[in-house]
Amino acid sequence: MLIVTGIIEINPDRIGSAQAAATKMMVETRKESGCHVYEFSQQVEAPHRFRVYEEWSDDAALQAHSEAPHMAAFREALGEIGVISREIVKFDAGERVSI
Repeated sequence: MLIVTGIIEINPDRIGSAQAAATKMMVETRKESGCHVYEFSQQVEAPHRFRVYEEWSDDAALQAHSEAPHMAAFREALGEIGVISREIVKFDAGERVSI
């Protein structure tokens, strides 16, 4: 199990565009094989910051996601929106176990 998480900070004037792009990305990504969780959440105290949280079965699934057409479209949208900062990290979380 891989966990990908981090913060994307965007141009505050483009929040609506960022919300639309993130929503479209979540819908398409959740259909992908190996995707267990894929979420963007907007920070209440800083609405121009979005938390990314993803759970993937393995590196192959994550690699396929990075090459998906909707990921290319999302990258293009972020370029138009204006990314101020981006810090995304990946963790190998081992086996997924419900508790």
